[in-house]
Amino acid sequence: MTTLGDAWSWLTDPAHWAGDDGIWHRLTQHLVLTVVCLLLSCLIALPVALVLGHLGKGGALAVNISNVGRAVPTFAVLVLLLLTPLGTWGDGPTVVALVLFAVPPLLTNAYVGMRGVDRGVVQAARGMGMTGRQMLWRVELPLALPLVLSGIRIAAVQLVATATIAALAGGGGLGRIITAGFNLASTPQVVAGAILVAVFALLVEAAFEVAERFAPGWARNRGRAGG
Repeated sequence: MTTLGDAWSWLTDPAHWAGDDGIWHRLTQHLVLTVVCLLLSCLIALPVALVLGHLGKGGALAVNISNVGRAVPTFAVLVLLLLTPLGTWGDGPTVVALVLFAVPPLLTNAYVGMRGVDRGVVQAARGMGMTGRQMLWRVELPLALPLVLSGIRIAAVQLVATATIAALAGGGGLGRIITAGFNLASTPQVVAGAILVAVFALLVEAAFEVAERFAPGWARNRGRAGG
């Protein structure tokens, strides 16, 4: 209990919340990094998943290839990227590593959601004279949206937890609090940093849950595939 008490004392010290090395600044950096990586991951994964899910071809292969990334530690990917010319591009290696980490749940959930749409509904839409584009946007995507949103939620929470690796590449975020604690041999600071990351991840999860409560009914009946 002494360590937790010391960590609480560290967290409640106003001096640790202000300045460039303060909690608020590091939290802002962590949030920006998470949002940027999530947006890039969505731009890469969702169009591929939606098109392949609509066509019903090549999706399983794409999902399996993307899931290979789950078997490779993100830290290992970051280290390898730092050894390439990309390592001189500031936060470039961190962003690439995190994007690769977030793509699998996005791609898997979106593809499974598209393929899970009732084929009878799709056939009925085709019988009404809808084009492929119209079926995708007006029929398949709305019905698949609950699983698509579930994939975004999973990716967001995972990114919050994993974005701490940015500190290992000289970047910002809450990971800097943890690494600074190690450098100072300050266990309370390390524990405090870990608590901040955990609480931030829980808050992101809660935000998605609240958004789901206020979403239309068809967007609330989501599955848990790809988690």
